[in-house]
Amino acid sequence: MFIGHYGVSFAAKPLARHVPLWVWFIAVQWMDLVWSILVLVGIEKLRIIPGFTQANPYDLYYMPFTHSLPGSIALSLLLGTIVAPFISQRRVATMLLIAGASFSHWILDLIVHTPDLPLYDNSAKVGLGLWRHVALSVPLEIVLLALGAVIYARRTRFARANGRHLYWGFIILLAALQVYGNFGPSPASPQSRAITAFSFYAGLALLAALVERTATAARQLTVAS
Repeated sequence: MFIGHYGVSFAAKPLARHVPLWVWFIAVQWMDLVWSILVLVGIEKLRIIPGFTQANPYDLYYMPFTHSLPGSIALSLLLGTIVAPFISQRRVATMLLIAGASFSHWILDLIVHTPDLPLYDNSAKVGLGLWRHVALSVPLEIVLLALGAVIYARRTRFARANGRHLYWGFIILLAALQVYGNFGPSPASPQSRAITAFSFYAGLALLAALVERTATAARQLTVAS
């Protein structure tokens, strides 16, 4: 799962408007951000096997800290605890919402991953394996993104038409990145995959911050003038 996670970001934002969109972007990819770091330092592992699934070549055979059920719950609560002190209102509710958005990553991964998500340690692995059928997994990603994007758009007052156009341009970019991720070239090594993943997730969070600010702040300037 890639852009489908961001559908949760967009849908969650109206539940806590005081939390910036980029924080939600970090939340839903938090497990993969930590996973990228652990792969780089050799703690968690993957193999790149062309044709492993139709959607990608990743055999994610060892990730007990970030993608096991207890590991994902612990990481989700950790992120909520990290974010809460920086929030000035509804701290407990916000912490739980952030943790819930983060844990949604494991739930959505369960749908698409092959059985590589451990229920404990590195054992009892689960995964429904939708990545084996790219004709199903890609539309699912886009539908999840679109549903979240529509929820966000309906509950957001954009600057002008330009702000709305910028927002939907961002959504189209995310969809294009999904297609590239499924049909583009394979990374040269697990380390290069980890670096690319971390860069993408961090970069998209930054871009989400810029899009949200530009698409909504310009309205205030227009009214003030």
